[in-house]
Amino acid sequence: MKRILLLSFILFFAHSSFAATEGKFIQKDNMFPRVEIVTTLGSIVVEMDRSRAPITVNNFLTYVADGSYQGSVFHRVERDEDNERDFVIQGGGYDKDYDGLYEGDPIFNESGNGLKNDMYSIAMAYQDRKPHSGTRQFFFNMDDNDHLNPGRDWGFAVFGMVMDGYDTLDKIMRVETAFNEKIGYSFVPKDPVVILNVKVLDANQ
Repeated sequence: MKRILLLSFILFFAHSSFAATEGKFIQKDNMFPRVEIVTTLGSIVVEMDRSRAPITVNNFLTYVADGSYQGSVFHRVERDEDNERDFVIQGGGYDKDYDGLYEGDPIFNESGNGLKNDMYSIAMAYQDRKPHSGTRQFFFNMDDNDHLNPGRDWGFAVFGMVMDGYDTLDKIMRVETAFNEKIGYSFVPKDPVVILNVKVLDANQ
């Protein structure tokens, strides 16, 4: 009997601990939670829109809560040189050695939520043209990327906007990039731009 009770307590606290790290429990009554993304080139403050993109916001906050964005990098800083326009800054999926990081279950694509891939918005990345394959990688739109919005096909789900740190994004956009053989991507910063920390800001800030 004592063993059963002990096991019950262990399972209860394990479940409670897991639940506490789920994004839906983080400032659950705040429809517009803010996070500060601290990088080696400065900080970025993002306001997320839980009213339009609840699945994506809660998913992002889950990774924030478990600390797994800490030490990850921005592995894609892409600029369209032909048209002389910036495109995207993408990260959250690799460490500074460009090893892939743990991924949770993929989430539903909320690209039809009415939010647009406008300049300085943050959106969920997905892979291999599979719209519901997004897990932890995200990107900042560095121009108005209308072609990333949904049409007859799925688009990329925007879930927030940058509120501060535009200068940081501009610094990241200007780093030197090259092809990286390990991950097979172009536009990878030669000197890693590391995410040092991502923290949820007080609801009153």
